[in-house]
Amino acid sequence: MHDDTSEPVPRDVITAPEREPVFIYPPDEEAFPEPKGSLVSGPILRQALIGSVRKLDPRVQFRNPVMFVVLVGSALATVLFTASLVQGDTARAGFGALLTVFLWATLLFANFAEALAEGRGKAQAAALRATRRDTEARVRTPGGELVTVAGTDLKVGDECVVAAGQVIPGDGDVVEGIATVDESAITGESAPVIRESGGDRSAVTGGTTVLSDEIVVRITTPPGETFLDRMIALVEGAERKKTPNEIALNILLGGLTIVFLVAVVTLQPLAVYSQARQDTIVLIALLVCLIPTTIGALLSAIGIAGMDRLVRRNVMATSGRAVEASGDVTTLLLDKTGTITHGNRQASEFLTLPGVSDGELAEAAHRSSLSDGTPEGRSIVDFAMAGRPYLNGRTADRGVMVPFTAESRMSGLDDGAHLIRKGAVDAVARWVRENGGEAPDRLFSLAEKISDQGGTPLAVAEVPEGGGPARALGLVHLKDTVKPGMRERFEQLRTMGIRTVMVTGDNPRTAAVIAKEAGVDDFLAQAAPEDKLALIRREQAGGALVAMTGDGTNDAPALAQADVGVAMNTGTQAAREAGNMVDLDSDPTKLIEIVHIGKQLLITRGALTTFSIANDVAKYFAILPAMFAASLPGLERMNIMGLASAESAILSAVVFNALVIVALVPLALRGVAFRARSASAMLRRNLLVYGVGGLIAPFVGIKLIDMLISALGVL
Repeated sequence: MHDDTSEPVPRDVITAPEREPVFIYPPDEEAFPEPKGSLVSGPILRQALIGSVRKLDPRVQFRNPVMFVVLVGSALATVLFTASLVQGDTARAGFGALLTVFLWATLLFANFAEALAEGRGKAQAAALRATRRDTEARVRTPGGELVTVAGTDLKVGDECVVAAGQVIPGDGDVVEGIATVDESAITGESAPVIRESGGDRSAVTGGTTVLSDEIVVRITTPPGETFLDRMIALVEGAERKKTPNEIALNILLGGLTIVFLVAVVTLQPLAVYSQARQDTIVLIALLVCLIPTTIGALLSAIGIAGMDRLVRRNVMATSGRAVEASGDVTTLLLDKTGTITHGNRQASEFLTLPGVSDGELAEAAHRSSLSDGTPEGRSIVDFAMAGRPYLNGRTADRGVMVPFTAESRMSGLDDGAHLIRKGAVDAVARWVRENGGEAPDRLFSLAEKISDQGGTPLAVAEVPEGGGPARALGLVHLKDTVKPGMRERFEQLRTMGIRTVMVTGDNPRTAAVIAKEAGVDDFLAQAAPEDKLALIRREQAGGALVAMTGDGTNDAPALAQADVGVAMNTGTQAAREAGNMVDLDSDPTKLIEIVHIGKQLLITRGALTTFSIANDVAKYFAILPAMFAASLPGLERMNIMGLASAESAILSAVVFNALVIVALVPLALRGVAFRARSASAMLRRNLLVYGVGGLIAPFVGIKLIDMLISALGVL
């Protein structure tokens, strides 16, 4: 493998503006805050209210065993209340009416939480659908003629000619030409990008607009299955399936519901034996309060909101399983260039060989870089002119530019007999020898010194104007700096038990220096595609869950193998199909943010489950003593809250059970605040805040509601 000096610089690197991620420290603060904006808007709220009523359909509720039991109980309570009303038992009817209202409210609030989460996704889907236009495509026939057809009639393999100002009619790859493309309708990023045939920058998305030049696009996806169509379906939740953890938790909640159902059903014979027969509507209230209605109501909303948080950060996940897996990741594979480092290596020093003046090296490097449009080339020109006024104003109109190639690993200038070359040290040394010169040992020792400092050595040599043997002039020190805050971020990941591995094409010496400076746990140098795949398989064989990013066709096998494969939107169609997430911003650093969102999803689910189960204890102390205090006076000691009456205690518990769902909806949608801590520390915090809080809150809430009911005299 060769080092980074041998890699041609993509055109996007030249034209696209730099966009650096923002890291917020100290580590105890949330590193990736929720994008600004209100949690819901008026239209979303209205749609959620309508949706909460529509979801009363038993076929919908049957998918959630906890809430299905609440539905059946609410319907039965309605029948019992109506019967009391018909019989003229006004006292019993009034109490039954209040219980029935809040039982239905519990169900509606649960539906509202899910509908609200879905509504945010549907609003985003509507915005995406507005960008999709019916287009006409100019299809090139095998004979070379252009035929205009509707975009909906395109077939896989059709070649469409798209000129400046026209909309790309479907997903595909550029097979001819080069053009700038406006992808703001998909990514939200206003800066245009370069798309060209060949390489890893050929994929285009239907619905984007060509701004300049003309390209030929070969369609790779049939209409109705395009990337934009899949985005719309995903954010609407139409293709959302329950994740394995969610299914397991649903089974647990269903089991608890059955246990409490059996317990409540068998309670009546015991009550009859104790001469304390209970009204059926009271037993229904007891059942609804004791089963885990809080987490049962919010579980679906938590999962949908997790997907939504990714979408709000311009990441599309193909399934909830991918989001959940990101929260369980234990190994993170990160590219060095552009992720850990800035990627644009800058000239920082000229190192001359014996017998060569600083001016000679600077002038040769300057001339050979005047036509070099790469960031490295421009930085050499700027660095050479700094403090050397005589170089200002010089142009590249003299001589013939020798372009960089992967085979030669050099570029340069031919001006008659005067030849200049700059490039990889071994390649330039070989060129010097081929042209009758000698490459001194000093050249290689200086190169090792630069590599030991984490830089990239770029050798400069020339054949003098008067002819003669070539000679090496010296080295340009190209330095790629680590992005600020990366060491702290990796330390946070390490605290969470996540191992970080830097993947780079650099030589091992350079890679080791950068890895030490950045603070990663390990690195893979001179990495070929098969090396990445082998590394992922080794990690998975050891029980690790692996996440990585990629954008090229050569990354597709590794993306498919990884548990979380994040493909860049600017990458090839193969990469996007292989990954289970697509980053619309094409920012490799976002992988760290994706892991954060996955962790937050799992923590939110765990925290609210803990709270839901814990607050059932307080309801037990509220309802059971009230139910049997009259016939079993000893149970009065358990009325530790001092509730006014049996009816007030039961009604207060049911009201609290309904209201707590509404109170927790914002937390379910936004997610529990996430901090980079170890698993044991997070568990302790979870138990302290949501376990103890789940025990205390109902005692306080039920008592306050009881006091309000007594003050209003509603019973």
